Amino acid sequence: MYGALDISTSGMLAQRARMTAIAANIANRNTIIDAEGNVNPYRARRVNFAPGDPTAKTESGKELGVHVAAIEIDQGEFNYRYDPSSPYALKSGKWQGHVPEPNVNPVIEQLNALEASRAYEANVVAAETTKQMMAQALRLLA
Repeated sequence: MYGALDISTSGMLAQRARMTAIAANIANRNTIIDAEGNVNPYRARRVNFAPGDPTAKTESGKELGVHVAAIEIDQGEFNYRYDPSSPYALKSGKWQGHVPEPNVNPVIEQLNALEASRAYEANVVAAETTKQMMAQALRLLA
């Protein structure tokens, strides 16, 4: 009876995890120094979903909903800004005179945040509708 509610709830939890990763990406889009003081730009985090929520199963054992399968670090190439006067500029190699910057594109992150927000809202509406249908069914049975 509560399977549909589990599906919507798992979707909300998954989108919340995605929004957290997006917020971290936006907050660290200018971070080029690590905790030890070395030039090591922040790498974007990407949330991967998988079908089925291991905590929500039907009587037959079928998993419902969605869950966060992994939060991976994007290994894409860094962005580079030419600034040979910077103390963080690379001293040699292909990118000599360039400062490595995180591989976070704020426009893409904003679009991802909008998509995650809309998906969260859709799951809220689905959960509310499911609750209303269950309440109506119980009223009809009583």
